[in-house]
This record gives sequence, structure tokens and C-alpha cells, in this order.
Amino acid sequence: MKNYGLIGYPLSHSFSKKYFTEKFIAEKIKDTAYDLYPLEHIKELPALLHQHPNLCGLNVTIPHKVSVMKYLDWIEHDAKTAGAVNCIKVIAESPVCAAFSGELGIKGHDFRLEGYNTDIHGFDGSLSPLLDHHHDKALILGDGGAAKAVKCVLENKGIDYISVTRKPAEGNILFSDLTAHHIAAYKLIINTTPLGTYPNVDECPPIPYEAIGHHHLLFDLVYNPPLTLFMKKGQERGATTKNGYEMLVLQAEKAWEIWNTND
Repeated sequence: MKNYGLIGYPLSHSFSKKYFTEKFIAEKIKDTAYDLYPLEHIKELPALLHQHPNLCGLNVTIPHKVSVMKYLDWIEHDAKTAGAVNCIKVIAESPVCAAFSGELGIKGHDFRLEGYNTDIHGFDGSLSPLLDHHHDKALILGDGGAAKAVKCVLENKGIDYISVTRKPAEGNILFSDLTAHHIAAYKLIINTTPLGTYPNVDECPPIPYEAIGHHHLLFDLVYNPPLTLFMKKGQERGATTKNGYEMLVLQAEKAWEIWNTND
């Protein structure tokens, strides 16, 4: 039996569990399960791995995408750059083999943990087909964990960006200071905040929507509802919009590929 799962806290709603459970059924993948592991504290991770020796891979969600990194034996370059991990590959090794390879897991455990950021792959794959020459500057709404993968993708593409936040931070713009001039100058606007997520569908980031035009691309990492108020306001001004569902699918499939690829 192969087990996979999601760690985070709380885990009241999970795209991943529904997605992978349906995938296993549709693709007739036998003896495989995906479960939720609500870890309030990341220090509970080693115990979880020992309690579930059949775990082959984990997705990681808030609040552990950063704190989990200190528990990993190896982290891919993009995840290091982003400063966040949302996918862990669990490689079982005997202590003897691990000792000879020099890759004994953390604190002498007989498993090796590898960290990846599949959000980067998901966002890149979903955003890229929509980009045009005028999308050379971006506003990132919010500066939490979800923004890390977004920044990494934009940097890789050479797209300049500014983060917009509620609280002052070096290099950021406050939502209260955002003007129509900013909106007109930045044709790519990415919402990384949870504003507008079900059930709070009447919420949206407080920006000057009147300055949005048909050259704008509004990308919302929120996927439920499929059409957020942020997107609707953009569409009313002629903008192209995209929600976060495809990004989630792409990152999930990338995680599955990582878990099932032999190095």
C-alpha cells in the first residue's frame, strides 16, 4: 500500500484529497490512498512519518511551507529560491545503505526527505500562455506564503513586480497608497490574498478597478468560486482573467510525477 497526504493546519477543506482520490479511481491506480494529516506544529512531522511507514509523499500547506524546510535533507533550487516547500518526497532507505551513501535522513532516521515547490510549476504553466508583450510589470496583491512561488516565476521571466500589502514593508506599496496610475502602469495584477474565497464571495482586494483596461491580465490564485469578485470587476473593464484552479491541477500533477520518479 502506498500512502500520500497533506500536512497543514487546519485542513477543513482540501483540493488535494478530492483531486487525488478521484485520480486514483479514474486511472485505476490500486493500493494507493491520499489522506489528511492535520499537524498543528511542524515538530510533529518525524513522529507522523514513523507512525505511517508507507508514506511516499506529502503535500504541504499553511502554515508549514516555510517551517518544514529545516526538516528536509535536500531542497530543490527553485524551492530554495522561493523560500517555501509545498511537496515532500519520502524516500525509504535502510540505515546501512543510507550510511554508505552519506544520505542518512535527519537525526538518524532511516528515510530521506526531499523538498520541492510545485506551486512554481503550476503558476508558470497556467500564467505563461496568457502573457503578452505589455505584461512586463506586475502588481502582486499580498505578500504571504502564496506570493513566494509567484515572485519566483516572475523573476525567472524577467518581469518586474511590486508587492501590495496592508502593512508597511520595505519595497512594498500599501493598498491605501495604490493609485489609478499604478494600475495603469502595471498590466499584470496577481491576487495572492484569500480575499473573495468562498464563503466570503463579496470580498475583493481594494484596488482602483476603474483604471483597469483591456490590456490587463488579472490572475487570481483563488479557485472557489470559479469567478471571484476580483475577476468579475476586471472582466467588466475588458481585462483577461484567470482563476487558480488550473494552477492547482498542474502543481498536483507535478507532485505526482515527483513522487513516482526514480532518481
